[in-house]
Amino acid sequence: MDPTCMERADHKIGLFGLILSSSGPCLCGYLVLQLLYLSSSSNFKPLEEENFDIVEEMSRRHPKFERRLPKRIILMRHGESQGNLDMSAYTTTPDYRIPLTPLGAEQARAAGRGIREAVSEGGRAPGWKVYFYVSPYERTRSTLREIGRAFPKERILGVREECRIREQDFGNFQVEERMKVIKETRQRFGRFFFRFPEGESAADVFDRVASFMESLWRDIDMKRIDQDENSETNLVIVSHGLTTRVFLMKWFKWTVDQFERLNNLENCEFRVMQLGPGGEYSLLIHHTQEELERWGMSPEMIADQQWRATANRGTWNEDCSWYLTSFFDGLEDSEDPDGERNGENEL
Repeated sequence: MDPTCMERADHKIGLFGLILSSSGPCLCGYLVLQLLYLSSSSNFKPLEEENFDIVEEMSRRHPKFERRLPKRIILMRHGESQGNLDMSAYTTTPDYRIPLTPLGAEQARAAGRGIREAVSEGGRAPGWKVYFYVSPYERTRSTLREIGRAFPKERILGVREECRIREQDFGNFQVEERMKVIKETRQRFGRFFFRFPEGESAADVFDRVASFMESLWRDIDMKRIDQDENSETNLVIVSHGLTTRVFLMKWFKWTVDQFERLNNLENCEFRVMQLGPGGEYSLLIHHTQEELERWGMSPEMIADQQWRATANRGTWNEDCSWYLTSFFDGLEDSEDPDGERNGENEL
């Protein structure tokens, strides 16, 4: 079976579950028929667009069917690990067992305080809560443990280990000199498509991160994360440098060339995607333009973040027309009713 079809089927099952849990039997049957029509193959759209459009249409027709989005999605890299200090650690210790250094644990505790400051808005937001996703690697689990010291139990909605946000697979035990040569080759080949021998490319990571995002949307739609209507939910994803950049690439629909521009996160550095008034997430609500420039984002990428901070959904192509010019040359501004473009057929 085609993987896209399987993914779409799983996606619809999640939405059916939400309908069953929030509707009476008569309304439920009607909503299911509406959902089947809206998500039929003749009306196919990319999954994340489909998810938004179906839920928005159902919310319009049936106010009881409503998605509550997290106020923030915070992406964080783990603290300093033994592998960051000494590459030879990978020759004797599996990557997933590489531990934090004492400095890494200290960085994680400081980051926990920084995240709490962000989600509580300096203590001004009374109803905030957090839900954590964490990579299964030792260094990310240890980072989360130290982050948790900053949060009282009643503020934590839950936590889940998620294998799909693990580190890029570089192979098994890594020979230091060989890896230096391989990484030099990666620089010449391109970071996104280069696949490590016996490992993964960033493109492979992109595929599993895309799958994780679909599960994330189902968690939101099924209200598995947020059970309190009066709370303000914040998602914190503790992962790895490349995985975090790939997540942002997928979410904001960045191109491969734009991904290649990005600098890696420092240990325990985090990115805050905050929900704007128009229903879009943006990095430019919490962060400054200078920070985005330092991360390697181009003027066009920053302009998109500015738009997302204030814009309403559905006006993206009109307000960010620069994006089309990165794919097409010489697009006409308009076409007359007779199909004549800009006077080409005039005498």
